[in-house]
Amino acid sequence: MWILAVDASLARCSAAVLADGVILAQRSEDAGRGHAALLPPMAQAVLDEAGIDAGALDAVTAVVGPGGFTGLRAALALAQGIALGARLPCLGVTTGEALAAALPAGIRATQAVWSVIDNRRGRVILERFAPGADSPLGPPEVVGEADLPPASGPVALVGDAAPTVAAWLAAAGTNAVPTDVRMPEAAAAARVAALRLAGRVPPLAAQPLYVEAPAVRMPTGAAGG
Repeated sequence: MWILAVDASLARCSAAVLADGVILAQRSEDAGRGHAALLPPMAQAVLDEAGIDAGALDAVTAVVGPGGFTGLRAALALAQGIALGARLPCLGVTTGEALAAALPAGIRATQAVWSVIDNRRGRVILERFAPGADSPLGPPEVVGEADLPPASGPVALVGDAAPTVAAWLAAAGTNAVPTDVRMPEAAAAARVAALRLAGRVPPLAAQPLYVEAPAVRMPTGAAGG
């Protein structure tokens, strides 16, 4: 099973090729903008390194969010274009799924995992995973310190808001550990996509997953309406 994965959901671009459970090639670059220019050559580079062209893949996948509007659209447009041209399935992977999949198997098997993404408005976007689960308990939620859901045991935190949420949970008496998994990677997304392609986790369309409306600032002097 050969899968090309791309991601630009947060402040990093990445691409990877997975073949029968083994990552053959991967690239990543921290970038807050310019995803649309960075991703195509990155995807071509990993295909070249893996010695395969798009027509020999079994699927293409992209991280669908939650995340930044522009980055999500860039990754999805690229993945959908490659998949359409090669007549391949195009699969979605959530940001939380990609982050959780990057943790060591021992942590995921024994602890709840919370993916927490800073929404830059004093709150976080939360995806929760039960111990041993590869897919989240439900859709992403936007929460603040006052409305965090209860945790029945230790929690491993992934995502860029992990230190903040660790402090919130500690104040509530919950044992929470902020891991060093802060940004999603295409390599981890490819592993989730392989499970999805095999029917081991629920299907997810390669469509943007927005939890909040994009923040839009009207130009100065713009007329209201």
